[in-house]
Amino acid sequence: MSDTLYTVTQLANDLGVTARTVRFYEDKALLNPRRAGNNRVYTHRDRARLILILRGKRLGFTLREIKEYLDLYDADPTRQEQMRALLKRVQARLDSLVEQEKALAETMAELRTIAQQTEAALAALPASEAPSKVRRAR
Repeated sequence: MSDTLYTVTQLANDLGVTARTVRFYEDKALLNPRRAGNNRVYTHRDRARLILILRGKRLGFTLREIKEYLDLYDADPTRQEQMRALLKRVQARLDSLVEQEKALAETMAELRTIAQQTEAALAALPASEAPSKVRRAR
């Protein structure tokens, strides 16, 4: 492990987020920085936790789910429970995304049909009544 300490600004800049974002996760008890006087200082472990938090958010997990996962890291030295919990959450998230993908495909197909029907109706109008062509969706 590294003995490197980061200020809130350094940590935020290093990970491409705002200092406000780092403080937000601290307020939600996902990060617990040390204090050096009035300044917060973050360890390599805090940096790793923030990377996991950001990744979890990007993948669509709730803050509660992320916190539960991170808390298991401290509670289970073998990491087995953490890995089982992660696998369960990942599978549930994948299942949810598959359902969303199906719904999105159906919506897109329906919108394409409506666009084709509308274009056909416009094409059937006399030239003076038809408005200019609309950008076609892919």
